[in-house]
This record gives sequence, structure tokens and C-alpha cells, in this order.
Amino acid sequence: MLKVENLTKVYDGGVQALTDVSFEVQEGEFLAVIGLSGSGKSTLLRCINRLIEPTEGTILWDDVDITAASQEELRRIRRRIGMVFQHFNLVTRSKVITNVLAGRLGYVSPALSIINRFPAADMDKAHAQLDRVGLGDKAESRADELSGGQQQRVGVARAMMQDPEMMLADEPVASLDPVLAHSIMQYLENINDEDGVTVLCSLHFLDLVHRYADRVIALNEGQLVFEGRPEEIDDAKFKEIYGREAERVG
Repeated sequence: MLKVENLTKVYDGGVQALTDVSFEVQEGEFLAVIGLSGSGKSTLLRCINRLIEPTEGTILWDDVDITAASQEELRRIRRRIGMVFQHFNLVTRSKVITNVLAGRLGYVSPALSIINRFPAADMDKAHAQLDRVGLGDKAESRADELSGGQQQRVGVARAMMQDPEMMLADEPVASLDPVLAHSIMQYLENINDEDGVTVLCSLHFLDLVHRYADRVIALNEGQLVFEGRPEEIDDAKFKEIYGREAERVG
């Protein structure tokens, strides 16, 4: 179980990104995090693996306090947490297979990783993950030769190389058209269903939330304003999350 308690993040300059946010995520759950741009979604996800350091609060995962972990402990924790980014975060001049193998960097000798030398088992695993996302024939292509949807699939394959127990997907479909968005969400759904990976995914569109999420939390100006099932978001709650001028679509 992931347990976030009274999480607060204040950036330099006094910008309050999160205020006293608390919620729980059960093992194997698919949780959507929704809210307007700037509501704190990305900050929340990045606090969970401490890519961003929380200002206050506690994050417990299987009774381990992530917020109190040393750098060595944090490296071990991060091995178990995959991450998919909105803008893919690939080394675009490198081959697709090299980008996917980057997901094993926490498991191999630093000296070998510098020269991109990985065990044969990792090479086989990388090819298997590319096959899984339908890119087996693109292993030797440069990442910047791929479309946006293909690059995001490489990002998913890279995250799965960690054998993660939890996946943080930070606006993974925000830059994709609706058809490609569903294809990426289906890969995350399969990872959740078939591998039992807990997924926390920040999203803008409620139709995706209704289609893929077990539960949802909503942020507005850094505060938790809803926690429940997608179908429980009625018109009044929708307005609270997205503002009174927002029009509900889907």
C-alpha cells in the first residue's frame, strides 16, 4: 500500500504547489490523478519517488518511509518505481534499444553502463519489452525517427525494464491525439492487469479516467478536492475540480 500523509510542497519563492494532501493507494490499483494544469499533479507524482523533495508530510510504501530514506535507500526504492513522462525523456540521438536498456541502469555496474554493456539477459528482456509495445522492428532505429506515440511506447518499455511494482505516469498522453492516447493507456492497463503493477496516472480528460481508472483523486490549486470512483464525479464536483466556467465533455 502507498500512503501519502499531509504532503506539502512549497517551491523557492513561496509558490505553494501542494497543501496537506493525504490519500491511500491499494496494491494493484489504477489511480487517476486529475485537475487543471498547475493544480499540482506532476509535483505530487514526482514527490512520490522524490524527483522533487517534499517540504512536509510523509510518503509510506509498504511501511517504508520514502520521505526519510537515505540516498542509498532511495536508489533501491526507485528501482521498483517506473516512470513515464509527458515529453518521453528519451535520448533522441540514441537507438531505441539503448533507451529501453536505460531502465536497467539501477541494476548493472556503473562502469559497464557508461559504455552501454548490458548482460545478455537484459538485452533479451529489452527486445521482449519492445515486442510487447509493438516496436520490435524499431530496436536499431534512432529514437528521433519515431512518431510521438512510438516514442511514448519506448518510454513505457523502458519503465518496464525495471520490473516495477509501481508505475508513475505523468501526463503520458497529453501530447498525443485521442487514438494514440488510448493505445498508450491500453499498455498501462495491461501492465496493471497482467503484471499487477500499481499505476498512478495523471490525466486531463474524464473519458480516459472513466475508461481506465479504478479510483480517482482530484487536485485544485494543490489541495485534494475529491477522492473516489470516477462515476462519483457529478456536475457539482466537476465544477469544483475544473472551475465554474468549465464545460463537461464525455
